[in-house]
Amino acid sequence: MVFADLHMHTKFSDGTFTPEELASLAHEKGLRALALTDHDTVEGCAPMATACRERGMEFINASELTCEAGGFEIHLLGYFLNTEHELLLKKLRESQLIRQNRIREMTDALNAVGIPLQSEAVFELAGCKAPGRPHVARAMVSAGFVSSVDVAFGKYLKKGKPAWVPKKKMSAEEAIDLVHQADGLAVMAHPGLNKTDDVIPGMIDAGLDGLECFHSRHSITDIERYEALTEKHKLLATGGSDCHGMNRGKPLIGTIKLPYVYVDKMKARRAKRLADTGAAK
Repeated sequence: MVFADLHMHTKFSDGTFTPEELASLAHEKGLRALALTDHDTVEGCAPMATACRERGMEFINASELTCEAGGFEIHLLGYFLNTEHELLLKKLRESQLIRQNRIREMTDALNAVGIPLQSEAVFELAGCKAPGRPHVARAMVSAGFVSSVDVAFGKYLKKGKPAWVPKKKMSAEEAIDLVHQADGLAVMAHPGLNKTDDVIPGMIDAGLDGLECFHSRHSITDIERYEALTEKHKLLATGGSDCHGMNRGKPLIGTIKLPYVYVDKMKARRAKRLADTGAAK
């Protein structure tokens, strides 16, 4: 059988691997199709596509967009994106600026409680346009302010802790529409982690294409629940490891091996959407 991993991150957001390193490891794990879902950016897609092509692997342009539904933060996976789409790139740049400003607010909050971390240190460590809390945590560890990333989150960076800063987000409806305008498919990421099943019907009404049923932190019960929802509402089921490199001690890639038949279904759904959209035009 041929397997895929449709949820991974590189140094272009909050992963620790380069696209080349990630593609090489995926090849070693026996994967043959990959999607790069860096947060609020598509910058890593071109080098990842090259790295996959050199290893005889299929690559899917993608991104993980941060949005909001029902007052909750939701992550939306956009697959098969046109990475040159002007509106998509504009909205991603806006999200990146929001992320950068949030880093400054978080370091200010850390300074206020006696942790003299500077935003410039976080940006230097991140080395990307879409920095996030993991970069702050890693910078805190590097500077010796905390002993581990888990401690950084547990004491300072989680919601309700001293350096938690909310993030302005586009609505889920806007994010779904943006993905569709960029010729992609919109899939709700790791719904079992969000604990926000109540927002799924509204997202379906807004045009949601699928649910990430298979995820490295989903239980068997989670998988069964979301598979049932995809069948009930005629949604796609997708899956991925959500590998962030060495952020959690060992890479998660290989923990989820999605049978390629699911990718075939995604391609068929996208082809129908593009055909229907073309007919409407």
